[in-house]
Amino acid sequence: MIKNYSLFDGDITIECTKLFVALADMDIAKRVDTINAVRQALAEYSPFKAEPVDCVLWVPNTSVHANDYNPNSVAPPEMELLRVSIEADGYTQPIVTMQDADGSEVIDGFHRHRVGKEIEPIRNRVHGYLPIVRIKDDRRDKSDRMAATIRHNRARGKHKVEAMSDIVIELKRRNWSDEKIAKNLGMEADEVLRLCQITGLSELFSDQEFSASWDVDHLLDEEFIPLAEENGDGAIEPEPGRILHTWEQWECYPAGFYGNHPPEGMSKEDCEENYRKMLADIPTFESALEMVLAQWPRSCEHYLTNDRMNRIAWLGQASLCVSLGIPSMFRGGFNLLTEQQQQLANEAALRALNKWLETNGRPLLTMDEAQSKTEANLY
Repeated sequence: MIKNYSLFDGDITIECTKLFVALADMDIAKRVDTINAVRQALAEYSPFKAEPVDCVLWVPNTSVHANDYNPNSVAPPEMELLRVSIEADGYTQPIVTMQDADGSEVIDGFHRHRVGKEIEPIRNRVHGYLPIVRIKDDRRDKSDRMAATIRHNRARGKHKVEAMSDIVIELKRRNWSDEKIAKNLGMEADEVLRLCQITGLSELFSDQEFSASWDVDHLLDEEFIPLAEENGDGAIEPEPGRILHTWEQWECYPAGFYGNHPPEGMSKEDCEENYRKMLADIPTFESALEMVLAQWPRSCEHYLTNDRMNRIAWLGQASLCVSLGIPSMFRGGFNLLTEQQQQLANEAALRALNKWLETNGRPLLTMDEAQSKTEANLY
């Protein structure tokens, strides 16, 4: 039974092998528990202990459960091929998990875990167990687990775009910046933007030419920090003077401010021309600004207390949406104005902003302060 042990470093292997003979007399559950314990003990001395794959454990399939965010998609023929593969070749890849209060949550290997639970011949062959590895203990935060799942899915297999976009939005709500999302999910900036546009929440992923004035990400630290308690009506203040509302509370969202298409019957050129006309007619523009301040109180609190964005630009685009139902993405009409018309429109927006600030007991701003030294106009 013990062959050629001269290849190894002597007595440790021989002595351990003698002890392992006792495993044969144990029932399945005790034998698996013992083998798992031995593997974990060995891993402590392994030069590869930092790599999860260095310690594969077998655990009862009832202790392994799916996560609630998996974007991986396997079509029925591919699912059948996975069943055939595991049935013929055995489990060649463990299921990647994170230990939690309910056992092991699947990070990657959702369908391998399903096959082991649902396909009776395979379930019987592996005695109701599943092979798992556990990701590093410092990845316990849900956002870290979600990022790990996507990295695995993108490296191998397919993923549902809609579910991917949901995860990206969840990470944004956890105060991950665009750059951090792109880096951790292996994405390009354009892909992050496309995923956001699918959900209609493009305000969270502003395009390059407008990012300087719409960047909400850096209001808080790169890592997630708890916000202060809500003040009773849904507003939260993470720093002095800043009021935040979650996106579903913004009046501008259902009004179509973040839409990606022109209103029915209008072209892109029509939208931009309407913006130009409104901005060129200062009394009309001022009326639209009054509508924004009166009809969008939470949106105004959220955006007009943000001193790191161009509040003049936001007010101009908000007036376009509230009065004409045109999304902010058609803001290019500003560039159709003459230089003098642009200046007059900017000044009208500044007056509206200072009116709101004064009403809310806040200091008045200069044009540079209102634009946060970014975009110098209503674009």
